This record gives sequence, C-alpha cells and structure tokens, in this order.
Amino acid sequence: MTETSPTSGLPDEDQLKALGRNTISEALGIELTAVSHGLVEGRMPVDRRTHQPYGMLHGGASVVLAETLGSVGSHFIAAPLGKAAVGVEVNANHLRSVRSGWVIGRAKLHHEGGKLHVWHIDIEDELGKAICTSRLTVMLIPSPQPTR
Repeated sequence: MTETSPTSGLPDEDQLKALGRNTISEALGIELTAVSHGLVEGRMPVDRRTHQPYGMLHGGASVVLAETLGSVGSHFIAAPLGKAAVGVEVNANHLRSVRSGWVIGRAKLHHEGGKLHVWHIDIEDELGKAICTSRLTVMLIPSPQPTR
C-alpha cells in the first residue's frame, strides 16, 4: 500500500484548526477528530448548513466531508516533502438519508504514490449506519504560496 512513507510529526489541534480556518470546512462545521499517517477521521453536523431543501443531508456536503478528510491526510504526508495536495477526482455513492445529528467520516489511504494518493472514505450516522461511500484521488504538486 505504501510506496513512499516519509515520517513526519502528526498535527496538533491548533494546526488542524488553522488549516480549516476561513474555508468551506469551517462554514459547514466540520471537525477533525483523528489524524495519523493513512487515516483521518472527522464529523460534520446535519443541520441548516448541510441540509438540502427536503431537510435531508445534502449529498454535496457529504462530498465536502469526504474530500476534506482525504485532502487533510494527503496534506500532512505532502507538506514535509515541500508539496501540496489537491483533489483531482472524487466520487460518492449516497446510500441513506439523515436529517439531524452528526455524520462521522473515516478516510483510509488506499494508495500512496509519489504523485497520486487514493483515499477510500466511509461516512456513517451516529448509529453506525452507512450514509455515503466515496473515493478521492489527490495529486501532489509543488507547494504554492498561501493566499490567505
């Protein structure tokens, strides 16, 4: 599964908050709960910010959660190499609706190459029922200068 695995320090809570500040993740209330090499977990509220017009979790919000988790995982692998991680493809199968509470996502690194990472992300409700399953491909690029 791992072609290149640089050892790097895991992010602390302040680093995670700074990474999400003034982003769509902050706007949707996404919280990262665990980050390690090849595994990222987080949760997102199901409320007015994430509902579609019928009062159910918007599929796009699930995709934002999935892409956030995988991209964060790739970021902490790529940054020590002087690279940035950008999503280039994401797909999602929406399996069940949910109207309130929290959804919990778990991203697992499926492929770690020098240029591409592939993540599998499963999103469940608070009872452990599958809500969405997703796959994210992330490209590693030269690190751009931050704009914020």
